Formats: sequence, structure tokens, C-alpha cells
Amino acid sequence: MAVVRVRQHVNPLSERYQAPVAMPDWSEAFANPQQPLHIDIGCGKGVFALHMAQLQPEWNFLGLEIRKPVVESAQKRQQEAGLSNLHFMYCNVNISLRALLESWGDQNPLQQVSIQFPDPWFKKRHQKRRVLQPELVATLAEFLPPGGRVVVQSDVEEVAVDMCDRLSEHPHFLPQGDRWLPASPFPAQTDRERVTLEQGLPVYRAIFTRS
Repeated sequence: MAVVRVRQHVNPLSERYQAPVAMPDWSEAFANPQQPLHIDIGCGKGVFALHMAQLQPEWNFLGLEIRKPVVESAQKRQQEAGLSNLHFMYCNVNISLRALLESWGDQNPLQQVSIQFPDPWFKKRHQKRRVLQPELVATLAEFLPPGGRVVVQSDVEEVAVDMCDRLSEHPHFLPQGDRWLPASPFPAQTDRERVTLEQGLPVYRAIFTRS
């Protein structure tokens, strides 16, 4: 059997990732589509979202990921687990997130967003490829209700600072507490978070609340 190699990083600005995605029927995606919604942007293999869905059945979890083979693996895990409060989608959030949220109509249940360990894109000329761009921040501010949260985590301080700066630039996002949280606000971990902590390395975390 041929082994399909999944690229660790993909350029979200390349032409192949500019097509908008088809909107799902949310009543088919979730057993109860009006439960509070948590969107995990860049969900990877979906381990975090799957565990969260198991631990918090009163929430719906939507994992969004730009690498299609990774999404297909996550979808298989969701089906095997039989979770009706979890859904995964292949999409470029900087192209499709607004349309996804608009597709809920007036019943938009979004309450929380997580962006965890995103691709760092260290080179200056590549930083426009980072996921949290001003347009995405504006979309989150528009669709999150007052009190809604954006949680960011990274094992790269420069990337964490950049995400915090992007959110702080928007007048409707206010940081909670100290600069870096001492522990995760979630009862589940991503693969990257678990490995980083096992190595004794720091994770930079922050929460921003929609005012």
C-alpha cells in the first residue's frame, strides 16, 4: 500500500486553497445545532476537539483544517467515536470562516474559538501566511457575542506575541488576566501541547474576551 505523505506546512495563499467550501447542513452536522459552539481553527488531527467533545457533551465542536488528508483522518476518528457534537471540515479559514458563520443565520451559536500551535512562518516575508490576520480577527469580533472568548496557544513565544498583538489591535477584544496563563483553560490537550510539556518546555497561552 502506498504511503501518502501529508505536508506539515502548506501555503494558505497559494491558489489551490482559495476556493470557498460548500456550506454544511448544520442540523445534519450536529445532533443539537443550537448548543454553544467552539471552533478549533487549525485543528490538525482533531485529537483536542475529539477529547473536548467527549468531555463536554453540552457543547458542539467544529474543527477546521487546511490539510485535506488530515481532515479525512479526523473525520474517521469522529465517526468511530460516534460523537454527534463534533464535526470536522477542510477549509482555509481566511477564505471561508465568514461564510461558515453567516450560514447559521440569526441562530449563530458561536461562543468560543481556539487557535493552538499554528504554523509559525518565521521568515518575515512569509508572516502574511500566519493564520491570525486582521481580517480574521475582525470576523471573530463580528460573530462572537459579548463575553465570547478567543484562546491562543503556542510553544513559540514570537508567534504567541504576534497573535496577542493582532487581537489587542481590535477594540472589541480585551485580554484576560496576566500576559501568559500558567495553565491551559481546557481539560484536553493538543498533540503538540502534550509533547511540549513532556519535554519541559513552555507553552505561551492567552485568553481574549469579546467586549
